[in-house]
Amino acid sequence: MSEAPSPAARDGGPREHAPASSRKPRTSPAIPPLPKARLAFLILAGAALLTGLDASLVRLGALAPVASTSLGTVHGLLMIYGFLGTAICLERAVALQSDGRRPWAYAAPLLTGAGGISAVVISLNEAARTTLASLPLPRYLAAHLSGFAPERMMPGFLITLGMALLTAIYCYVWARRQATHAVLIQLMGALIGLGGILLWWRGLETPRAVPWWLAFLIVTIVGERVELARLAFASGSTERRITAESAALMVGLTVALYSPTIGYPLIGLSLGVLMADTAWHDVARGTVRMKGLPRLAAVCMLSGYAWALVPALMWVIAPPAFDGYGYDAGVHAITIGFVVSMLLAHAPVIIPAVARREVPYHPAMWVPFAFLQLSLLVRLLAGAREAAYPWRLGGTLGVVGMLLFVGTTLTVTIRRARAASREIGPGDEAGARPAAPASSSGREAR
Repeated sequence: MSEAPSPAARDGGPREHAPASSRKPRTSPAIPPLPKARLAFLILAGAALLTGLDASLVRLGALAPVASTSLGTVHGLLMIYGFLGTAICLERAVALQSDGRRPWAYAAPLLTGAGGISAVVISLNEAARTTLASLPLPRYLAAHLSGFAPERMMPGFLITLGMALLTAIYCYVWARRQATHAVLIQLMGALIGLGGILLWWRGLETPRAVPWWLAFLIVTIVGERVELARLAFASGSTERRITAESAALMVGLTVALYSPTIGYPLIGLSLGVLMADTAWHDVARGTVRMKGLPRLAAVCMLSGYAWALVPALMWVIAPPAFDGYGYDAGVHAITIGFVVSMLLAHAPVIIPAVARREVPYHPAMWVPFAFLQLSLLVRLLAGAREAAYPWRLGGTLGVVGMLLFVGTTLTVTIRRARAASREIGPGDEAGARPAAPASSSGREAR
């Protein structure tokens, strides 16, 4: 905050005549420098996001900047592991560093981000795919493992290492810092994510592996909610119950590999119970009555919980779908409806911890949220009627909504940083002590 002007300044009096000892010391903290190393990881995540959105347009059959059908095949991998996985790994690495330097943790976002980039390069470069297929190890695995695809070798290897390191981060936190249910839930999420990429790397069809990818995000976010809103989840029985529900989701995923007709109803039932239980105890039920950023975050979170109930119900009452509009509805009700809504809610918490820049509230932040909700509603209703053109329109509007979210967040963050720089001034910034980055253990409950 800027310091209020002195009476002399307001009256236009000669401030230079005041003795130096009588002047009020400046108390405005300096703007901490941008963590350039972390920005490199964010660039990797951003590249995965942009290429993943392009791949989404390709899959929709819409006009895409890079109209490559092979790029469309890695859409889910880019969005879940390349973008969101890298962001999760980076946030946890930053939190782990809060009590001492743990440089090994930053290898996790580096590996997941590099895995996403390698998937893009291989999908767009025929020579790269040919070279991989001719190497001894991929050729050997393709000959002895049914379904193994050589083009999955490099991205699968890199992302697997990254997810293994994310698992190691949670194990370290559990053993050395916080043996809590929140950490245990997030550890289960990391294990699910590791299992999901291993299954895909092994050669499992992407639609069969996608429930594992989705559950990785769901369980991780639930663990984050238990951690951030710890006061609302203060009851030990509530935390134990949510942990058990997350474990039940893991059981359903495992059963679905062998018997989809049994496993998918188990996934849907456990997901529905988990979402209802978490939403009922979430502090968002109270903060939704507030104004500004707390209300926006609460609305985003509550709408996310509601959207997650859609595929939960579908997987309970309908046969498992691995293609078509039913498959599309279940996947995007989770990714856009639940995950992106939670991302909108948590961006003002995560970005300051990672990039050391405040994300202030602005009414324009409601625009991407409303846009994404409308696009998903159009997409699901059009899919239910098997109306191709409205379905394609809804998907395209979802891509625009994601770009609006990124643009709005960057704009308000940059404007706030510039305003703070003008308030502090060069003299204050040089002499003030930089603020320490936030850690996960010190984040305010929302």
